[in-house]
Amino acid sequence: MPGQESLGQRIRLLRIRKGVSQAQLAFPELSDSYISLIESDKRIPAPSVIDLLARKLECSATYLVSGVSEDIADELRVTLEYAEIALQNGAANEARARFGEVLVSSDAVALPDLMHQARWGHALALEAAGDLEAAIQELRSLTAEASLEADRDHWSKVHVALSRCLRDRGDVSESVQVAEDALRRLTAAGAEFTDAAVHLGATLLASFIERSDLVRAHQLAEQLVERAERIGSPKARLAAYWEAAFVAEIRGEYEEGVALAERALTLLGEEDDPRNLGRLRLAYASLLLRARPHEADKARELLLRVRPEIEASAAGEIDVALCLTELARAETALGRPSEAIDLAKEAITTLGEAPRRAAAWAHTVLGEAYVRLGRRGEAVDALTTAATYLEEMESSRDAAQAWFDLAELLGETGDPGSSEGQRLAAYRRALTCVGL
Repeated sequence: MPGQESLGQRIRLLRIRKGVSQAQLAFPELSDSYISLIESDKRIPAPSVIDLLARKLECSATYLVSGVSEDIADELRVTLEYAEIALQNGAANEARARFGEVLVSSDAVALPDLMHQARWGHALALEAAGDLEAAIQELRSLTAEASLEADRDHWSKVHVALSRCLRDRGDVSESVQVAEDALRRLTAAGAEFTDAAVHLGATLLASFIERSDLVRAHQLAEQLVERAERIGSPKARLAAYWEAAFVAEIRGEYEEGVALAERALTLLGEEDDPRNLGRLRLAYASLLLRARPHEADKARELLLRVRPEIEASAAGEIDVALCLTELARAETALGRPSEAIDLAKEAITTLGEAPRRAAAWAHTVLGEAYVRLGRRGEAVDALTTAATYLEEMESSRDAAQAWFDLAELLGETGDPGSSEGQRLAAYRRALTCVGL
């Protein structure tokens, strides 16, 4: 197994095989006593010394440090490269398998940097494949091991990913806690005005939105836009405008949301993450449907272009389902509820029946389409599922609205005897969600 010998032992074995003494190996840059200390593992040489000794011993620095030959290390790096390409191209299962090959390699264990890269990629592949439980488990380990002092950007990325996965699973309170704690530590480290801080803030903002904490969301959105514009970084401004657009949408300020989304869209050429490109275009189309219903055709065309982009990127099932849901909403707005039902059902099938926000929205749109067709019973079932999901996910404001809409629908049914009890129960659930 690689790595069984120590660094010093490997240097000694290679020196003996070459038939040179410690003094010969050391000359002229080092002393023979220093070589003796290294070989006896009493000194750890600096990277520059390891490079020097590797050249003299005619091997790679990688082999000296790990015991893994450069050929094997190169094979593992190629596997990682293919895994990352698969992830970016939307082949989440293939990416997960290739990252997994590296993770189970006994040679990779001796290469900590390469192993860490594989674990990080594997976590993202698990997320993209919809296996949030496994992704969260891996990300918890990565956040525990990450060093804010050694690599601030990576430290922030793993905390962003953990908060995002928790939010997508429906653990909104923990998602908020992870992002808040990370942002607090980043600020304490003097990195408040950095891209990393803005991205963490945007992640926290998304969790506030999910929890329907609109007061804090609105305050944070204003702070993020101000901070991003002060930093001037395109990526920071894109993240701030994007999340601020969501806040405007939730507050019903649709035109402001469209304007913020359009400001973000102007920065797309400078943002190289295909997943984010698709998600931003999806958000813009969603805002168009709400702000300008008369432009539903335009929103639908945009969504039809976005759908293959999302499916071909590292986006996961949630992003795909959201695109299908917005397409269903567009079809309903255009007077085609039957087509909307097919798309909403496809979104629900994509997600499974887990109580996620995306599933709640898909059931809401499905219910609205059933209402348009006069299929009241199926509409009640879909809207009840949506309201229940939202309530389970701590989305109190949205859950209250969903229960209220359901109560209103029940009040319009033709059989008052069978629906009155349900209607009153729905009203009570709505009041409970808002603390009354």
